[in-house]
Amino acid sequence: MTAICSSPSIRTRHREPALVRSAFAIALGGMRKLARLLKNRRRARMLAGMDDRMLRDIGLNRSDLRDAYAQPLWRDPTDVLADRARAKRSHRRHGPDAGTVTAPAIVPDEAFQQPRTDRAARHTV
Repeated sequence: MTAICSSPSIRTRHREPALVRSAFAIALGGMRKLARLLKNRRRARMLAGMDDRMLRDIGLNRSDLRDAYAQPLWRDPTDVLADRARAKRSHRRHGPDAGTVTAPAIVPDEAFQQPRTDRAARHTV
């Protein structure tokens, strides 16, 4: 009588392609991350070529660029720049002077009284 049993070599043969695929996926993900990092560094380097007025228009200044490039090489400098610009925009909107500007009231207050005239009511403005 022949016994049917699964061979360990059959199980490992099925695992090998899955291991190769997962290792390839990890390597491909790392390469994509590196390519994105290099592309973003190149874009941030283009910002250094802009004058101060252009940088101010997008919410940055030269010190923000220096701080972004002071990060380690494996960190994306555009993340730092985006955070700085976002913080400056929110400070501009919600800053210390944000609630002090008021428009004049359209409805007159209680102290307002119509001026007295000698004319009839139909001529009163």
